[in-house]
Amino acid sequence: MQSGRRFASMYVREAWRRALRRVALLRLKLFRHSIKVPERLIVAPTDLRSIDPHVADEILNGRFLLAGRMLETNEKSPFTFTLPSRPFAIRLHSFGWLRHMRANKTERNSAAARAIVDSWLSIHAGRMEGIAWETDVTAQRVIAWLSHSPVVLQNADRGFYRRFMKSLAFQVRFLHRMAPFTLGGLELFRLRIALAMASVAMPARASTLRRAAQALDREFDSQILPDGGHVSRNPRVGLELLLDLLPLRQTYVNLGHELPQKLISGIDRIYPALRFFRHQDGDLALFNGATSTLANELMSVLRYDETAGQPFKALPHSRYQRLSGGKTVIIADTGTPPSGGALRTAHAGSLSFEMSSGRHRFIVNSGSPKFAGHRYVQMARTTAAHSTVILNDTSSSRFSPSPFLNHAITEPVRTITVERAETEDGRDGIKLSHDGYVRVFGVMHERELTLNAAGSIVTGRDRLVVREGYESDEPLKAVARFHIHPSIVLHQSDGESVLLTAPDGESWLFSAPGNEVLIAEDIFFADSSGICGSDQIEIDFDLAEKTEIRWFLSRKA
Repeated sequence: MQSGRRFASMYVREAWRRALRRVALLRLKLFRHSIKVPERLIVAPTDLRSIDPHVADEILNGRFLLAGRMLETNEKSPFTFTLPSRPFAIRLHSFGWLRHMRANKTERNSAAARAIVDSWLSIHAGRMEGIAWETDVTAQRVIAWLSHSPVVLQNADRGFYRRFMKSLAFQVRFLHRMAPFTLGGLELFRLRIALAMASVAMPARASTLRRAAQALDREFDSQILPDGGHVSRNPRVGLELLLDLLPLRQTYVNLGHELPQKLISGIDRIYPALRFFRHQDGDLALFNGATSTLANELMSVLRYDETAGQPFKALPHSRYQRLSGGKTVIIADTGTPPSGGALRTAHAGSLSFEMSSGRHRFIVNSGSPKFAGHRYVQMARTTAAHSTVILNDTSSSRFSPSPFLNHAITEPVRTITVERAETEDGRDGIKLSHDGYVRVFGVMHERELTLNAAGSIVTGRDRLVVREGYESDEPLKAVARFHIHPSIVLHQSDGESVLLTAPDGESWLFSAPGNEVLIAEDIFFADSSGICGSDQIEIDFDLAEKTEIRWFLSRKA
């Protein structure tokens, strides 16, 4: 009953938000011609994202490779074609690919970029509908057009320059009007960054500069937690924000403007959290919507880190724990799902963990796909896609089946306990529990993880505690899953153990005495090239026979 009321309340709130947004859009359409067109741009902020000259060459030859799909245009505008996928369309309309056109600052590159922008202006500038005008897509496009205006406007005629500036000014107005109806999280933060960047890169009144800075400050207050993590609990969001915040900070400084009060301190706060989530192979942990990270993008951000130091043992506000010893790192999700707009990308991965050693990740979560469709995104959110225990094939937090609610979590894990302890022999450990299965099955999941000082032995214990007096109508069957990184090769040693071997020969033995240890096929969603096959280790157990399993990982070479 409570779940039903919660669902109905969420539905009504979302319907009201969309209705108000439609009214705001109508008013914007009615008064669009009253917008003053700026005569010029003042500055082009830098872009820290990686540049690939090969991508520019492909675009010049009429081939757009975006979001894992290819579109052959035969020298026509890509906006005249049916686009291969929604992720492709998002990236095309966001114009982030313009950065590649700056690899060679030639007239040919500029003319090609200008022709594509001009076709967008002709086809989409006046329509205000579809993917092209989704709020986050528009925010990314504003940032891209400002940052890469030199390549677009090089040798441009006066007519194109004015059309470009007119559309840019209108898109800024659009973002301003949509801000009150944009759900919180990365989307709203990026919108505020785009508006702040526009306020310094385009001619603006002092009051506009001040309001944009104040609005950005509010997002730092509401979205960046005291420990530097993001309210979404997605480790990658910090990187995404820094890629835009660092150029914004430099633009303020270069032009001599007063910086937003929270900009410098907010950036400094994000860095320690970013280091916390970094594995031994240099990539970020895969929790709550995180996907693969380009090494050069991460390094381009980390070189501006002025807070350098050893990673924290815990992020108490983001609710993650980290164990480290020798060259081994374990990161565990010890938090409940976030609330508000950040809930849309949350995963049901409570008590899941990842382990890396040397130069490789061994145990991971499946991660979130970069380019796949909605079905795969939702699969990646389930408990089964995480290295933890699942009960009766039911996720520990349950998602709304309604696409209208963007599959928000309607029945989240509500309580997680965390106890950290170091033993006299140098072992570091955590004891955890969550109540995600209590209401449905009357079962509490408890997990213990320890790592010795040398980083050579991991011990684990999973226990499912049935609430006293609770009688289940169905058998309770649990599966402990350990998702293995695609680069790791598995070999079944015997019925109770599996050998994990990295490309450089480093090996770990996974064992669970008294339990059947199985190797099963798996899917890894977060590979840099897209979805790929992998393996997982499974331990099945029936709660009528046993309620606890113990397992070990020991380095062999």
